[in-house]
Amino acid sequence: MAPAWRRRCRANLIKQIETIDNITVRTGTQVTEAHGDDHLQSICLREGDRTDSVKAGSMFVFIGAAPRTDWLDGFVRRDARGFIPTGPDLVVDGQRPPGWTLDRDPYHLEASVPGVFVAGDVRADSVKRVASAVGEGAMAVTLVHRYLAEQ
Repeated sequence: MAPAWRRRCRANLIKQIETIDNITVRTGTQVTEAHGDDHLQSICLREGDRTDSVKAGSMFVFIGAAPRTDWLDGFVRRDARGFIPTGPDLVVDGQRPPGWTLDRDPYHLEASVPGVFVAGDVRADSVKRVASAVGEGAMAVTLVHRYLAEQ
């Protein structure tokens, strides 16, 4: 579950968005198609059995809310929601994660398996923003080089 401050921020953002006349919040709805020539002009939305075509000049797509890490089950440690804890979050009461084989704590973006690095939305407690994911990716490259130099 998200920390209380994050839930409050999310609730406040939703309230602010709902007050804007030209924004409609539709939950439980899938975007099934996007149409336009040189720019977005309309989208098709499916909610249950109903499909609507809606005029749209822009669209914000938020990805990363669901980590889609089931395929890693049994390989790296994942939290209850499927996100992957890394670095200091893996060390609990001074104990490294089970199966950790190195004589050092995991690096900041390193998963519970030495040499596996995680960046972006799939990382537990990440910021969930593109700029942060790009920065973490660049940092992961540096950490991979450090890891390989140890081998």
